[in-house]
Amino acid sequence: MVLLPMAKNPPFRRVLIANRGEIAVRVARGLRELGIESIAVHSDCDARCAHVLAADHAVALGGDVAADSYLDFDKILGAAKQTGADAIHPGYGFLSENAQFVRAVRDAGLTFLGPNPEAMDRLGSKKSAREEAIAAGVPVIPGTEKDLSDEELVKVGHEIGVPLMVKASAGGGGRGMRRVDRLEDLPEAIAAGRREAKAGFGDDRMILERAVTPARHIEIQVIGDLHGQVYSLHERECSVQRRHQKVLEEAPSAVVDPDLRQRMGDAAVALCQRVGYDNAGTCEFLLDDDGNFYFLEVNTRLQVEHPVTELVTGVDLVHLQVHVAAGGKLDDLLADRDLTPRGHSIEARICAESPEQGYLPAAGLLRLAHEAKGPGIRVDTGVYTGWEVPVHYDSMLAKLIVWAPTREMACTRLSQALADTAYLGIPTNIDFLRRIVDDPAFRNFELSIDMLDHRPELAAGPSDPPDDLTLAAAVLAQAVAPQATGGGSAASAGRAAAQSTAIWQDLNGFRSFGGRR
Repeated sequence: MVLLPMAKNPPFRRVLIANRGEIAVRVARGLRELGIESIAVHSDCDARCAHVLAADHAVALGGDVAADSYLDFDKILGAAKQTGADAIHPGYGFLSENAQFVRAVRDAGLTFLGPNPEAMDRLGSKKSAREEAIAAGVPVIPGTEKDLSDEELVKVGHEIGVPLMVKASAGGGGRGMRRVDRLEDLPEAIAAGRREAKAGFGDDRMILERAVTPARHIEIQVIGDLHGQVYSLHERECSVQRRHQKVLEEAPSAVVDPDLRQRMGDAAVALCQRVGYDNAGTCEFLLDDDGNFYFLEVNTRLQVEHPVTELVTGVDLVHLQVHVAAGGKLDDLLADRDLTPRGHSIEARICAESPEQGYLPAAGLLRLAHEAKGPGIRVDTGVYTGWEVPVHYDSMLAKLIVWAPTREMACTRLSQALADTAYLGIPTNIDFLRRIVDDPAFRNFELSIDMLDHRPELAAGPSDPPDDLTLAAAVLAQAVAPQATGGGSAASAGRAAAQSTAIWQDLNGFRSFGGRR
């Protein structure tokens, strides 16, 4: 693992983390390893959130919704000034890709642990990113990035032919995106996309592209420095998606050979060097069955799925972010390293939602958080037993990441780790994730971005799933059994009794609460 040494004089004394939950916990851990103090900020409902407990300092922003807390420039910068921060890490989401915020950070005399705002401007919308990709010689999907009226977009659509993708220029997370399989449906898809984009992003510009189908979602992790050097840290496969949002991610891709890896990496590096990109980012592509890849967009931030890249390349991306933001050269750390992916890593996004009910998000008291442990298992989490999951933010609770020497072994390890994981009190997607991982198509890497659209039974699940009391009893039995067979010492018996009592207390509290909410 490429880890920066804890310096006697670290490049930053205190870094404010302008985020919440698991990513804020992960960044705080990386900063602590470098001898840098972390500052958490939080809304009112997040006062006891895991990231607040993990940081060295914490500042209350007030409010509950993101607009009154994590998206408020003045409150974030005021917290930085109040605590003596000299840098800000944005995590992902919220203000992480807001060039205006980055300029405000600069104007306040602080360092932003992310890319420069000029590169963000050039890559910040699908329209401008597509234009830069064309100029850099990166393959793009047939379509148009021009600002056109509805009537003009319909005309272009007839020229391209179906299937088509209507996309919000400023969009992300699937919002403002529509697939069109019949030309007569195109006008309404454009109108609906504009309405959603205007409401979600304040920008109703649309682009039109041919739908590449079947296709895989392949992305390239890049890291750049302030000296013009950009490295590709190779690909991740993110083809398992629901409603254009990722569910499982893995590295490397089972279908990307060394030649394709080199060509996709070169394309990503060329685009980033063209716009003067520095810090961490991700270039996203679609890959068709003939091995042709097409540019989608650039995410100018650290990605949710960055752990799988860390586990197969041996780098720590947060450490690298700090290094380059402080003016360090990537060549000093990476030039002599073999970054070829080793082994296989898969990440599962554990969310408070019910796939069996149309992915309905959930909130409420988390009565029990029991996370998998063991060789090759990493859990990036932002929750704990007794935490009240709020309704105001993204539904992701944690990320379960595994590593193994081969993809087959990684699948087996992830399946078992999911079976060993329980978040009780609210619905989660754990069973759904395990159904995917155990599915023969996934095991045989027969993946595509519309896989779940054609396999509704994976979301539907069994007709009579076990209730939370049954699951809690299983957790109890699993916790006690290893101790009971460990030799029978007084110490092991005491540990088993304590663990059993703690779990049964949670279970009894859950029973009195009335079962699943």
